[in-house]
Amino acid sequence: MTTTTLAVLVPLLPFLGAVSGLLLGRTVPGFVRPLAVLPTFASLVLAALVAVRQGGGAAITAHTELTPTGSIPIDLALDIDGFAALVAVLVGVVATCVQVYSTGYLRDDPRYPSYAALVSLFTSAMFLVVYSGDLIVLLVGWEVMGICSYFLVGHYWETPEARAASIKAFLVTKLGDVPFLIGLFALATDAGSFSIPKVLGAVASGNLHHPTLVALLLLAGVAGKSAQFPLHTWLPDAMAGPTPVSALIHAATMVAAGVYFVARLLPVFQASSAALIVLAVMAAVTMAGSGLAALAQDDIKRVLAYSTIGQLGYMTGALAVGDRGAAVFHLLSHGAFKALLFLAAGVIIHAAGTNSLAAMSRMSHLRDRVPDAYWTMTVALLALAAIPPFSGFFSKESVLGAAEHVATGHTGHAPGSAGWIVLVAGLLTALLTAAYATRLWLLAFRGRGAEAPDHGRQPLTMTVVLWVLAVPSLALGGLTYRLLPDWFDGRDLNPTLITSVLGTGLALVGVLVTYGAWQRTSALAARTPLGAVAAHPEGDAGLVEAEAIAGHKPAYGDVAYAPDPADPGRLLLGPLHRHAAVGFHLDAVYAALFVRPVQAGASLVRFLDREVVDTYVRGAAALPRLLGAAVRRAQTGNVQTYVSALLAGSVVLAVAVLLVATGA
Repeated sequence: MTTTTLAVLVPLLPFLGAVSGLLLGRTVPGFVRPLAVLPTFASLVLAALVAVRQGGGAAITAHTELTPTGSIPIDLALDIDGFAALVAVLVGVVATCVQVYSTGYLRDDPRYPSYAALVSLFTSAMFLVVYSGDLIVLLVGWEVMGICSYFLVGHYWETPEARAASIKAFLVTKLGDVPFLIGLFALATDAGSFSIPKVLGAVASGNLHHPTLVALLLLAGVAGKSAQFPLHTWLPDAMAGPTPVSALIHAATMVAAGVYFVARLLPVFQASSAALIVLAVMAAVTMAGSGLAALAQDDIKRVLAYSTIGQLGYMTGALAVGDRGAAVFHLLSHGAFKALLFLAAGVIIHAAGTNSLAAMSRMSHLRDRVPDAYWTMTVALLALAAIPPFSGFFSKESVLGAAEHVATGHTGHAPGSAGWIVLVAGLLTALLTAAYATRLWLLAFRGRGAEAPDHGRQPLTMTVVLWVLAVPSLALGGLTYRLLPDWFDGRDLNPTLITSVLGTGLALVGVLVTYGAWQRTSALAARTPLGAVAAHPEGDAGLVEAEAIAGHKPAYGDVAYAPDPADPGRLLLGPLHRHAAVGFHLDAVYAALFVRPVQAGASLVRFLDREVVDTYVRGAAALPRLLGAAVRRAQTGNVQTYVSALLAGSVVLAVAVLLVATGA
């Protein structure tokens, strides 16, 4: 079988599995789980074979005209380079793990058949984005992922949080997709083709006439899809969906699509220094802001959501300094440990029986109750904090090293200012990441919260997946930079000395400072009755407001709504905690700038429609109605009345004729 045929089957098999699952899910329920797992696993195997055959060498290309357009053709095309081959393997691994995990996590869910089918369709769409060699076909996969995320985030549609989160995710990403679509058409117009190789060829030959405009339009869509500032606000709220969906979205699909798109079309963005600086600023604000917000969250999934936003900021930062190898390297590494973090959080949530939320301040004695989640999450958090020799260390240091090379003028792939912006923000984020990772570990596994009901051992399919993902979280970074340089444009991915020392040193400072703050708050907590609210800088009202806006609810119904005072995040952030807990009020800003004006405009339109337009409509109907009433009064049914009226009319006509004749 040719490599092209194998590549075509990679997105096709999950799509067929999704269609079959939707058709047979309710009539033949025994086929639901095999149809969910087997096609996705087969796609993983085929994607691995494609990667082996591609070998980091020349791109595998094939195309056929999809439909005649009369102008710029649209091709059903493949363009698989080393980056595409590796990202497809990541998608297959995470999607397979999510499908296997979901068979246990949602085993009693009556909507599991539709859920599994949507996950398969989601996976197929991401494969299409990764392998596509045509921008319009890529856009199809891009948009299919958007609609799948809408349904999956709103899986628990009975809850208002899930309904609101699904609508918000859809609308915010669509807000970015409008300029993204315009940018695609502008790019194709300049290049004369939607084919990615031809577009890159046009850029290389200097035929891109509006590089800054095109790049900025495309960045709007990337910011929405990959949850970058200022369109990142949908991602924390999307935690209202099932935890396996969160793992899929955060690790291998949806948010990874934007980063991958920029990596594929990086020369387009490098054609504009202004676009790279904008990308660098966007990455820096995203990294630092999300790190502070993560340090203030109580729900474990919201911490991980802000963590994803920050790690994606590292990837966009690498792209801003012109190093797509470092960006994709971190994308692969992050995909492994972030999927593990979410699925381990799912085990905790499943053990607590809280459906989708798990407030860390209310956890207690989880280390002994969920040992698999404890050990594997510890590995993943060490990788997230970039502690050597875990995978996150190598990939994050490749980003910082690339930024340092640009900042010091060792390479001219991007403006030096972009290098300094990414480097400084990246080092600050290394400190914050280690701090919130340590806080999560301490509160989740050594917390002083209330004891939740024990819901028994977790299904084997859930715990096995955790250990499978723990392997790449531990070893992927070291193996990748040594064994796979050809897949990364031949770039040396070895960590550099200066950034390694600075980054690791700041990470260790973050760990130690957070641990010290936790010990101090624990001493206070020991003197505070369980369930009481400890004193904190914001005051009780600030605490209640922040957590109410953040959507937090008591994890256990028999526990008073009061957080464990042993929270180092409150001590570390001080007065900033209240603002960080609600994402620095960005949702409130958007509500004031966009939502309320739109609502006011809608109210005005409704008033004009009701009081002005409807008045004319009612008036137009009133006149015929009055005339009809007058005519109806004349229809008495009395013959004498009709004869009298006829005679009277005759007399009137005779007089009128006589007057006219006399006047003549």
